[in-house]
Amino acid sequence: MTTVLVVDDQPLQRFAFRMLLDAVPETEVVGEAAHGAEAVRKAAELRPDVVLMDVRMPGMDGIEATRRITAAGARSRVLVLTTFDLDEYVHAALRAGASGFLLKDARPEELLAGIRAVAAGDAVIAPSLTRRLLDEYARYGPVRGGDDADDARLRSLTDREREILVAVGKGWTNGEIAAHFVLSESTVKTHVGRVLAKIGARDRIQAVIFAYDHGLARPNAG
Repeated sequence: MTTVLVVDDQPLQRFAFRMLLDAVPETEVVGEAAHGAEAVRKAAELRPDVVLMDVRMPGMDGIEATRRITAAGARSRVLVLTTFDLDEYVHAALRAGASGFLLKDARPEELLAGIRAVAAGDAVIAPSLTRRLLDEYARYGPVRGGDDADDARLRSLTDREREILVAVGKGWTNGEIAAHFVLSESTVKTHVGRVLAKIGARDRIQAVIFAYDHGLARPNAG
């Protein structure tokens, strides 16, 4: 059973999410919040597996709420939702510690799969959204440069692992990486896991940010 806290300032949107999630046996909505401050409080109180987080809300927005929830070191992982057009705050939400990003027009089965993946410790981000994220990211540029620790992390990667990191940074799926390098998906998954461990990334999304910050991935890099 995966427990979920639904955060959205629109009552009908919260109702729709609750109806969908409560209709399947493996998920349970344990609470709702209408704004970021309430989300932070209820996440600490209810300790859900996943916080389904809207971005734009009155008062404390989803970005700040995500930052506070993840900074608290709680077990909850945040899955952020955005509208069809890429929100200008997406990259900030990912930096705040979100474990995934889905579009609000995602199919029900995609949302359910995303929640399960995030709850299991994986990250969820569609390749198309990753590439659009990098395009948006380019408007602002990296917010931090490399340091000695980062250089050591990069040096710890094998040539193959560095190639995998570049591919992850481009937003490729495991299937796309496997096809490109003629590897099995299970082998790719193992490589990705090792890369995340070596660079100290919590999940795939943080690896995308790391790759971009260190010049390994660029917008429209293919």
